[in-house]
Amino acid sequence: MIARDLIDRLAEHRTLSAASRTELEWLAAHGSIRNLNTGDALSMKGHPVEGLYIILSGRLVVFVDRGDGPSKFIEWREGDVTGMLPYSRMVTPPGDVRALEPVEVFAIPREHLRSITRECYEVTAILVHRMLDRARLFTSSELQNEKMISLGKLSAGLAHELNNPASAIERCAAMLEDRLKDSEEATRDLAAETLNDEQIAAVEAVRRSCIAKQGREVRSPLEQSDHEEAIEEWLAGHGLDTSNAQMLADTEVTFEALELLAAGVERPALNAVLRWAGADCAVRHLTSKIQHSATRISSLVNAVKGFTHMDQANVADPVDLGSCLANTVAVLQSKAHEKSVNVTLELEAELPKVRGFAAELNQVWGNLIDNALDAAGNGGPVQVLANRENQSVVVRILDDGAGVPAEIRDRIFDPFFTTKPMGQGIGLGLDIARRLVRHNDGAITFESQPGRTEFRVTLPIAEI
Repeated sequence: MIARDLIDRLAEHRTLSAASRTELEWLAAHGSIRNLNTGDALSMKGHPVEGLYIILSGRLVVFVDRGDGPSKFIEWREGDVTGMLPYSRMVTPPGDVRALEPVEVFAIPREHLRSITRECYEVTAILVHRMLDRARLFTSSELQNEKMISLGKLSAGLAHELNNPASAIERCAAMLEDRLKDSEEATRDLAAETLNDEQIAAVEAVRRSCIAKQGREVRSPLEQSDHEEAIEEWLAGHGLDTSNAQMLADTEVTFEALELLAAGVERPALNAVLRWAGADCAVRHLTSKIQHSATRISSLVNAVKGFTHMDQANVADPVDLGSCLANTVAVLQSKAHEKSVNVTLELEAELPKVRGFAAELNQVWGNLIDNALDAAGNGGPVQVLANRENQSVVVRILDDGAGVPAEIRDRIFDPFFTTKPMGQGIGLGLDIARRLVRHNDGAITFESQPGRTEFRVTLPIAEI
């Protein structure tokens, strides 16, 4: 291609067409044509970008690997410019830049970029505007990716939290059918027996004993097995049907109540009474577990709804930080369980409301508590505290992790700075938190040393 043809093509270029022909002639004199086949790399991650690239034809794509393989990040087409731009601080690309199809680019080596700012004012102005657009595009894409990473973590945690009560409901419903059948048969057997008032009172005492809530802790599998064996031995010792042991072991029946019943009711009526009492209590126990599991699912759904504020307009209003923090802790509880981390929430009595955007503040608490869970040691504590200080409310989030090294403390709020492994974050969590706190007229600071890191968010009290 002769220089005149190249200048004509630059004059028709979508990005550079507004520049004067004199400046385009200068560009043509200081660069060269490069041709890439499909799959060829223009620049590679970890290697310096060699210059400014003006795309004359074809398509280029940045492929970024965040731990799960390369994925398409940003695409440039004919009429775009990429690579090093005037005043850009970029050194290496965020990923590999490869051709999706045969590509023709006009490349200007990076050593000429400073000369471009002196010799080509119009081109420089165009490229600076394009650099700002590119920065916004990069930031928007990374913000979206950070949101998707956060959403993925939240979804996985919620799926785990919801699966436990849902599975419990399924198991209990399946067992309930069998227990109802046992209860019906036991009721028929009991109806065939003739019991006096004293015996009926003893039967009722056993039933009350079975369903009594004594506030005990849930038995471990070994404790439950031992309890069942003890009841089976009691039944065998009194010449009774030991097949009722499992149902009775699932209840709160006491041996004192069983002894009173055995003293008042003779066999074979006693077998029918015990079977009826065990089946009745088992049905009640299963329905109670179903109700508890359904309540747990409802509370998780309400926590997510409160966390996202999906039914409210995104406007500044008085915000109850107590419920916001409680909802955030609830949706992150699964992650805490995985690390055996105990998350405690301590709120000052009658904590005043702050004025802000509830959904944005919840995103702040989500990022900070999630980071604290990552930093905390297995079995360690994470504390979330909120109290009033003068005309502000201060929320503090503490963990017992290794702390933030002194050499990086000035950078932890910088965009894209992260110490997490690839695929677990891209370094926007704290940057987002800081920008959202500022948008809510607040301030965020931190103090860190080995064994204790504290993030403090200060927000103005709402005027009511």
